Amino acid sequence: MREKIKALLFDVQGTATDFHSTLCREARRITDADVDWPRFVNLWRAEYFANTSEADDSTGEWVTVHSVYREALRKLLARESIELSDAEQEELTTAWKFLDPWPDTVAGLTTLRQQYTIAALSNADVNAAVSISRHGNLPWHAVFTAEMAGVFKPDPKIYHLAARYLGFDTAEIMMVASHKYDIRAAKALGFRTAFIARPLEFGARGNPDVSFSDEFDINAEDFLDLAAQLVH
Repeated sequence: MREKIKALLFDVQGTATDFHSTLCREARRITDADVDWPRFVNLWRAEYFANTSEADDSTGEWVTVHSVYREALRKLLARESIELSDAEQEELTTAWKFLDPWPDTVAGLTTLRQQYTIAALSNADVNAAVSISRHGNLPWHAVFTAEMAGVFKPDPKIYHLAARYLGFDTAEIMMVASHKYDIRAAKALGFRTAFIARPLEFGARGNPDVSFSDEFDINAEDFLDLAAQLVH
């Protein structure tokens, strides 16, 4: 199986980067509002996910992820009775473009790129994915995003777009993510799959699904573990 893999596609927000710690830190820097930021960031992320999951691509007009995060923040602030200025809201939303990588991310990717083509496959906007990659020095060979396909994962169009541009069959590409819906969608299209456990994705009080499963080709503790299993 491993000899056939030529490329790896990586989810970015949550899998390659630690959005929770980044957003909590930036929120505390931007405002002195008395808020339970670990809880708030998880509510914000859930609101964003609900909005992208319900997105309608029938109009053919792309709604930027930045605007989705911004509107989700506005609604959540109102619901939680939290007051932030427009400038603070915009700065906090922009923090999603500067997510810190997990400690293992860069080293793991650097090892993997020696043997495989590695690329990001993100639901972020192109400018956000590029910004995150520059901020964290993430050594991708390529970046693919939902904006390019006009749909969000797990829509099949975005996975097929990445495979087409990479020039490989789906069976030659492994989708890597800490979110099982993402790799299950890729698996249904013939991609290989790797699950990455990120127990702190939603912070110390979070409860992500980090259980390994035989349904995936590889289960790994982090990117270094993934590299140890794939690079030979």
